[in-house]
Amino acid sequence: MKRIRRLTAVWAALTLTACAASLGPPQPYPLVTDGWTPAAVQLRSVGLGLPGGVVLASGVTYAGGLAVIADPTSPVHSLSDLKLTGDGGVVMVSDFGDLVIADLRLDGQGRLVGLDHLRTRRLTLQNGQPIADKRDGDAEGLALTPHGDLLVSFERNHRLWNYGPLSAIRPDPQALRIPDFDFAENDGMEAVSITADGWRIAGEAGGLWDCTPARCVVVTSPPQTPVPLSGWRITGMDRDPSGDGWFVVERRYRAPIDLRARIRRLSLDGSLGPVLVELKLPGTTDNFEGVAAERRGDATRLYILSDDNFNPMQRTLLLAFDLR
Repeated sequence: MKRIRRLTAVWAALTLTACAASLGPPQPYPLVTDGWTPAAVQLRSVGLGLPGGVVLASGVTYAGGLAVIADPTSPVHSLSDLKLTGDGGVVMVSDFGDLVIADLRLDGQGRLVGLDHLRTRRLTLQNGQPIADKRDGDAEGLALTPHGDLLVSFERNHRLWNYGPLSAIRPDPQALRIPDFDFAENDGMEAVSITADGWRIAGEAGGLWDCTPARCVVVTSPPQTPVPLSGWRITGMDRDPSGDGWFVVERRYRAPIDLRARIRRLSLDGSLGPVLVELKLPGTTDNFEGVAAERRGDATRLYILSDDNFNPMQRTLLLAFDLR
């Protein structure tokens, strides 16, 4: 979502209070020739900010966070979703058509303290050519199938493509079935995740569908009046690793500076559970659009990612929470 851009200096001053000391650069990969390009960024540790902001439900603990600081021309900006690769890594997608992968660095207590080996690559069109136009590259949702295939949902030019495994990204992505619905140009398939036999799609302005190669079924009908920016919109989704539904991240923006995010569970029938995490001023908050979940011991680890819109008043934040 790209309309949340004009954030004031007040918001910046408040959110910067959540930054701690610089962690320095991540560990780089040597030069590679497999289509991925090493990326240089700076990292800063991030706390939860001032008291009275972030609210955690019982059983939820903060497990560390990072601000990812990249050169203005770097593709490591405007990251709109993320998923975990199962081997200690993470894959992220930008709404300009770039993939970013990295290794998560955890300390002895399992807290997020860094990202190593960052690499990027440009997504391609079905003719094998790199995406060059914003209308074609506005990627919003990301999913990894049980077989390891990478699914990417796009808005503006609404589609869902299968790029194959991360280890062998295909230059000619396969088009997958999407809902028979007239999405608004900039309010498309914001969130995508895996189901038992297909994929689940959430529209940013409302609506939820379960799709297979054969058809899409409406789980929650889109409202007659689209959910406005000032309402809670689903912006990211991932399967609960226990198999019991999904986790979603929602975002709400009320001008001039009331930008909030929260994490909730989503059931098979589309109903939402209690709020597990809420981020708001004067605590750490930003334009959160991605969520990823994994099982770690007796807890579920949740990561959420914010989209900085290439806006110097916003930040790319990666935060971790444990749910027991």
